[in-house]
Amino acid sequence: MTERKPPGISFETWADRQIREAEARGDFDDLPGRGKPLRGLDGPYDAMWWVKDKMHREGLSFLPPSLVLRKEAEDALAAARGAGSEGEVRRILSDINDKIREALRRPPEGPPLNLVPYDVDGVVREWRESRAG
Repeated sequence: MTERKPPGISFETWADRQIREAEARGDFDDLPGRGKPLRGLDGPYDAMWWVKDKMHREGLSFLPPSLVLRKEAEDALAAARGAGSEGEVRRILSDINDKIREALRRPPEGPPLNLVPYDVDGVVREWRESRAG
């Protein structure tokens, strides 16, 4: 459909002809999803459907920075509890504690942070006990 619309022909007629000729050539035969219903037709209309779909396809999300840090802190604690060495536990917690302290000095946007730095020695103690038992 790279040719220009000739003068004197209505746009609808010209577009219909382009589609009809493409169908006759078989240009639409191998399209993905051919013969299947369009996704999301049963749901309510959402003007941002395409943004949400793209974010879902690319594994993206948008959370306020305070919630991102909360999630990161939760993941760091889980990683520390499953770490292979005491040094690794201390490194993981030291890294996240630095981020938490910075966020306490300059609160990020979003809901309240509700975090305090982790007690590294306490988590290390729990880590040792879980390895001993």
